Amino acid sequence: MQYKVVQVTLKEKFIGTGSKNLTELEGILNQHGAAGWRLHTIDTTSGGSKGFGGGDRIQATMVFERD
Repeated sequence: MQYKVVQVTLKEKFIGTGSKNLTELEGILNQHGAAGWRLHTIDTTSGGSKGFGGGDRIQATMVFERD
């Protein structure tokens, strides 16, 4: 088996709260899937919401595998 670890940091929108950029994460998952990698595990953490001017940081760590 081969394994690949990918870490992505998603930033909250500039005004208000709530990360609206999960399509970026979806794109990364689809890109690796099309290349023959299967998602093994995913873990997410959040840096806390600061709202205007600050922005939340969601960090996703994904482990992919393939034969």
